[in-house]
Amino acid sequence: MEEYIRDYTMAAAILGLFSFVWFGWAQERPRKSWRVYLGIGSALGIIVSAAGIYLSITHWNNASILHEQSNFTYYIIFVAIEFTVAAVVSAVLLIKKHSDYVAPWIAFVVGVHFFPLSFVFNDFTYNILGGLITVVSLISLPLSKRLDVANSAVTGIGTGISLFLFALFNLIRALMI
Repeated sequence: MEEYIRDYTMAAAILGLFSFVWFGWAQERPRKSWRVYLGIGSALGIIVSAAGIYLSITHWNNASILHEQSNFTYYIIFVAIEFTVAAVVSAVLLIKKHSDYVAPWIAFVVGVHFFPLSFVFNDFTYNILGGLITVVSLISLPLSKRLDVANSAVTGIGTGISLFLFALFNLIRALMI
């Protein structure tokens, strides 16, 4: 497999940013003792994202698997489907007054969308990330009830950690090329 430093740096930037977002969402109704760790997770996500952005800019003209038109087209299609499905079902959940299910639902869609992205990027590690986030989305409902916290707290922590670890992994991969 050819290594694409630009794809790794962009993955670090994007996944780091979204880990920040999920750690933020986890602050809806967590245990008070978790808040400092959520803040630390958010800060670390932004730091890795910033490093990924900087490296992406410095490697902007390097090869990317998305330079192949079919890969770029599939990428756009999968992301568009992900956003559409997540938004439509989230709207229905909100209308039906089930807002506590929105975070696990969106995490489920995000997790599932990484499986086709593994083919787009020819990178099996996206299957691992997709599996982790999908599992988080499924266990967050019973776990949040057991812990007496918002579904978004458990979903946000699990998804934030998964995204952060893969952002860091991609940053390290980029630095090792």
